[in-house]
Amino acid sequence: MTNVAVRTWAELKPARRSAIPEGLWLRCPSCGQMVYRRQMEANLHVCPECQHHFRISAGERVSQLSDPGTFEAMFTGLTSTDPLLFTDLKSYTERLVSEQRRSGRDDAVVAGRCFVKGRPTMMCCLDLTFMMGSMGCVVGETVTRTIESALEQRLPLVIVSCSGGARMQESGLSLMQMAKTSAALARFDDAGGLFISVLTDPTTGGVTASFAMLGDVILAEPKALIGFAGPRVIRQTIRQDLPDGFQRAEFLMQAGLVDRVVARKDLRTEIARLIDYAGG
Repeated sequence: MTNVAVRTWAELKPARRSAIPEGLWLRCPSCGQMVYRRQMEANLHVCPECQHHFRISAGERVSQLSDPGTFEAMFTGLTSTDPLLFTDLKSYTERLVSEQRRSGRDDAVVAGRCFVKGRPTMMCCLDLTFMMGSMGCVVGETVTRTIESALEQRLPLVIVSCSGGARMQESGLSLMQMAKTSAALARFDDAGGLFISVLTDPTTGGVTASFAMLGDVILAEPKALIGFAGPRVIRQTIRQDLPDGFQRAEFLMQAGLVDRVVARKDLRTEIARLIDYAGG
């Protein structure tokens, strides 16, 4: 007797094709509304319902802030050599290669010269899509070179920060970048340069403890998380409840640590206005 497999109706029934392509809609993490992806992207990656600012890549940031076709990338090709031979779940070298393939970038930073509403500017943007925008030797070196180029060319400097902090895989070497970038900014300030620091969600750890908070003018996007240690660590350390909105841009502006909270749609105009005001 021949064995015959008996198939159920569910197996014979053709699968229904979804009428909505995958990824066409997304849910806003703030208001919970379903947002049409193209509408959100056309709105500079801001929720049209509640104005929640989605996290974006460095490439998208450069495209939003610089005049079309004016950005000239600089200091490309820098990569870490893994001097500590660090290994956690996998080696740091393997992790770097994986991140580079996934993001298409050498590291967590993009820098270059551009125009912002016709004003020549040196711009540097950290990239959250590469190891959470963490600062290692490559990021520190790129930020420093951007500062030094702004000094040499006597251009205003804009640094957009979004980072989880220092990169643990580079240990003490990553912490040294805090002093390195801060020293470069001190020389830039002594020469009378204008540094506009833009803080986005999140700006934390060693980046906050160094160049991100050293701007002549510090701007922040609405509700951006800004701080050194996380709220849980702070709460456990001081053994007190934290106020509502703690470590958010609006709270820090009230405390005097941020000069202005600026919506993404107004950020480019605000930077150009500040450059004009400083005589850049």
